[in-house]
Amino acid sequence: MTRSCPALFISSAGSHSGKTTVCAALAYYHRRRRRTVRVFKTGPDFIDPMILQAACQNPVYQLDLWMGGEKDCRRRLWEAAGEADLILIEGAMGLFDGSPSSADLAQTFGVPVLAVINCSGMAQTFHAVAHGLATYRPGLKMAGVLANGIASHRHGEMVKDGALPGLKYLGAFPAQQSVELPSRHLGLVQAEEVADLDLRLELAAQFMGSGDLSALPEPVEFFAEDAESLPDLLKGVRIGIARDAAFSFLYKANLDLLSDMGASLTFFSPLVDEALPEVDSVYLPGGYPELYLSSLEGNAAMKAGLFSHVEAGKPVYAECGGMLYLLEQLSDPAGQQGRMCGILQGHAVLGKKLSGLGYQSVQHPEGILRGHTFHYSHMDSPFAPAMMSIARNSGGSPEPVYQRGRLFASYVHLYFPSNPPAAASLFLPG
Repeated sequence: MTRSCPALFISSAGSHSGKTTVCAALAYYHRRRRRTVRVFKTGPDFIDPMILQAACQNPVYQLDLWMGGEKDCRRRLWEAAGEADLILIEGAMGLFDGSPSSADLAQTFGVPVLAVINCSGMAQTFHAVAHGLATYRPGLKMAGVLANGIASHRHGEMVKDGALPGLKYLGAFPAQQSVELPSRHLGLVQAEEVADLDLRLELAAQFMGSGDLSALPEPVEFFAEDAESLPDLLKGVRIGIARDAAFSFLYKANLDLLSDMGASLTFFSPLVDEALPEVDSVYLPGGYPELYLSSLEGNAAMKAGLFSHVEAGKPVYAECGGMLYLLEQLSDPAGQQGRMCGILQGHAVLGKKLSGLGYQSVQHPEGILRGHTFHYSHMDSPFAPAMMSIARNSGGSPEPVYQRGRLFASYVHLYFPSNPPAAASLFLPG
């Protein structure tokens, strides 16, 4: 069975080219015209989907040919095609970067690529870059190219004058701070932290409506992929999930999977809540704990509740920033320190350079779970790791995985649909 839906894959020649701004602007433009827009993000990413979700007002899922696999991607696209007037997919890094790359994903599902190219410091050379992207891989469908970062009317004319035949020039996007999305060390600033996000999206959408991108793209056929029935391994299990400005790196697919396996999800805030909710298991995701050291240190009741939970032998799963919260101490790049939970021995320091990046897999009793790591912190602990993760790329570094009773913690952000039984085992009481 197939479903047809207009679709577009937004990619670029490299990072920081404006993909998220363009994708969000397109989503916002078409949503404001009462179209149902479903947006996906290529690869492991938590922050861009927050912006994209604010633009389209629908859940944003990851599409990753390694973490989730082709079947997972195919099913999500097919389901979206049944309800959407438009599907947008934002790529990661450059079009051909990584393995799997954005081009691999676009070609696998036959979605035409809109190449967003940052024109800062170039004019007619824009089309040489566009030509390279369009011809580097035979068989890759190209919808056209968009010039981003146009400094003036004259700059735009120079870029447009160099257009080559056979590759559609879809317009220019100006360089304006009023529409640019602010960023920090892990990427864009979280959507809830951008006070004027709706205004920025509205202004960006106006540029979309003034060019060829105002029309819906050509329909793409998506093929059915039957969803595997999930066992109710977590039936009746109450899982408390930290979710606030400090702990927000959550895959929607992970939450869906826990619910689909029968779990009851309760969200709490280590920043402001005075007590840990009555739950069987706790999930501490990643985020920005280093930005909230004072608040996390001062919430003694929450730290005591987590300590009691662990001492009682109840499950805790913590990843990256969630793991740092369990340490004795955490320091930010400026040297400010905060006393954390003290459940895991050691301390961590946020650096100014990336210290961990890439796909990882972790061996569990129920099988291997796949995920990725992306962090700037360095952790020092006398507590011996129970195992090391397995870096997918030869140049990647394995990450330590810590266990203390039913506490399971590492830098790796796991994608639960990669192995549902193994994911369930992290939260099963007893």
